[in-house]
Amino acid sequence: MEQTTGTQRADGPGQEADQAGARPVLFCCTHSTGEAATSLALAGELARRGVPDLVFAADENLRGPVGELTGRSAVEFVSLGPVNPALALTMMDDATYARIHQRSRVRGLRARARQLFDVDHLVQRYQALDEVVERVRPALMVINRFATHALQVALTRGIPYVITAPCLLSSLIEHDLPRGFPPPSSGLPLRRTWRQELERIWFTVGTGTVFLDRAVLRSAVRLHRRMGELGIDPRTLRAAVHNAGARSVLLFSVPGVDYPLAAPERVRMVGALVPPDPHDERDAEVTEWLDAHPSVVYTAFGSITRMTPDQVGSVVDLARRLGDDHGLLWVLHRDQQRFLPADLPPNLKVVPWVHSQLGVLEHPHVRVFFTHGGSNSVHESLYFGVPVLVRPTNVDQYDHAVRAVDTGIGLAVERPDRIDVEDTHDRLLQLLHEPGFADRAREIGRVQRSAGGLRVAGDAVLTELREASVPTHSA
Repeated sequence: MEQTTGTQRADGPGQEADQAGARPVLFCCTHSTGEAATSLALAGELARRGVPDLVFAADENLRGPVGELTGRSAVEFVSLGPVNPALALTMMDDATYARIHQRSRVRGLRARARQLFDVDHLVQRYQALDEVVERVRPALMVINRFATHALQVALTRGIPYVITAPCLLSSLIEHDLPRGFPPPSSGLPLRRTWRQELERIWFTVGTGTVFLDRAVLRSAVRLHRRMGELGIDPRTLRAAVHNAGARSVLLFSVPGVDYPLAAPERVRMVGALVPPDPHDERDAEVTEWLDAHPSVVYTAFGSITRMTPDQVGSVVDLARRLGDDHGLLWVLHRDQQRFLPADLPPNLKVVPWVHSQLGVLEHPHVRVFFTHGGSNSVHESLYFGVPVLVRPTNVDQYDHAVRAVDTGIGLAVERPDRIDVEDTHDRLLQLLHEPGFADRAREIGRVQRSAGGLRVAGDAVLTELREASVPTHSA
């Protein structure tokens, strides 16, 4: 059966595509599964509408997901090369992973900067994408905010671009926050105790001096030298320059999730990107299990989280504590399932993957999402009115944890590095039995639906495509 979409107007999606004109749109993102999800959803939306000449340039690992984007038009995939294992959190060695995910957020961010500041990789990706642009000659680029190489290409060549931002508003405008606002990735609340204020000062100083680290400083000097050789303005590395140069910024959040902030004029807050039918037939067995359990805690800690044997055992014990009253559906990577005991409780279902998390969250029996607190996961959960219990381990996940508590959409664990069964059980029962959390989550869900999500994001890209002037390309 042919898919339809809420974007359909009286003149139909085909007419909408004709109005846009056959001018290439180039999507760009990083290799990260979480960051790519929104770019894939938006490209898929335009393909459903029949927009022609859609191109997706990314690392080789996204060839399969792009190939699954079907609609009235096709999406051409262009590989920029294999994933660099030194940069992929899913592929790096355990010692490096541990340094990045340590309890000290400042030291963790410094370790992340040392590891991810790969000059050769950034230059290679810039050059590879520049060759794609020379061939495709896009009228518009749609770029994930973390794809620095793509933003530099667009700025250097003068190509109109739209930024896609799956994050909190405060993370997007981190260099223009009001005085006293908690620094992004600090996990600090808006209203702080004196001890938390000292933490804020330490975090600000510690992260502000990251470029004094010898390894990071050497990489920065080398990168600036290489950019000079390629004729790239070093200012194109700055997030503030990226935002200022964009025709618009699509932010996949809504007011009420972050602390109150005024969004800049070009920022459009559209909420989570949820397609017309979020289900996937490959999840039929999971759906059948959900149908059989009237109250379920959905548990998934993201694609990069590495569970220790003790942590795996704690989640199993947590399921036992929940008992017959509540089922626990757990997405646990296949290589970590070796830590599972032989005798699993009957209310626990463990799967290595779900093809559509949205389809799981939409199920009426899912009542709480026990999550790592990634931006996509939190906003998708709230879209369906499901409160969250957040166990953060990295960067903006800490911010989502404290916002969940302060805005009433959920709770957070005290010690993310371990899972205290009794404490976690108590917090889950609080979310399951106190209706205020679900009420607040449903309220945010209504705000997201009003914001328009995928429909409005698709409209915004088409508007920019129509208005974009013919780009001027360098020789």
